[in-house]
Amino acid sequence: MSSKYTPSGPVSRVIHEIEETMIALLLGLMTLVTFANVVLRYVFNSQLIWGLELTLILFAWLVIFGISYGFKVTMHLGVDAVLALVSKPAQFVMALIGVAITLAYVLLLLKGAWDYWAPFAGFNATSGHWFPTGFANSRDQGWYETEQIPIPFLQGWLEATFNMGEAYEKMPRFVPYFILPFGVLLMVIRVIEAGVRIIRAGEGSLIVSHEAEDAVEQVAALNKED
Repeated sequence: MSSKYTPSGPVSRVIHEIEETMIALLLGLMTLVTFANVVLRYVFNSQLIWGLELTLILFAWLVIFGISYGFKVTMHLGVDAVLALVSKPAQFVMALIGVAITLAYVLLLLKGAWDYWAPFAGFNATSGHWFPTGFANSRDQGWYETEQIPIPFLQGWLEATFNMGEAYEKMPRFVPYFILPFGVLLMVIRVIEAGVRIIRAGEGSLIVSHEAEDAVEQVAALNKED
């Protein structure tokens, strides 16, 4: 029902490697910070005071970035019991309907993500309840900071650009919150790519293929050989 993603061309392969590296890096950093905090707490009776907050942020980035990556490689689970009962042309039409509904949903998410993040970066949120009709003046919340996370670099630039030169004591919130519009924008792009892929192939789906059934068949085949 679905085709696995295979990078085509050197640029696609490089982007694919960067995305997989980013996911692995987020997971690795989250594990490293958690492990370091456990060692400090139980061995040295100390702790990284910003460790828990950073771990939560890394986990949020991992989840949102992973959702986009899942659309790209068609690894999301879904129910296709109805699809299996209809003809190939009907499956194709239903797949396109699924893409259209999913695209409408992620576009709504994109508006909500921008409207939530924009004030923290000193930008204006969109007007309109469902669909953006323009930009409305939003209260500048660029001075909002995280609870404990320090700024490792570019502090002067962040203060001059987003806080009117006022000093930040901790990492401004718009930095970790940036994953909201960025991650949802990636979802929009991935859903569009999936739709184009389905149209070109004349078949396909947004969900993963029947990996569990394939694995059972492989095991059964091995048992017969034995």
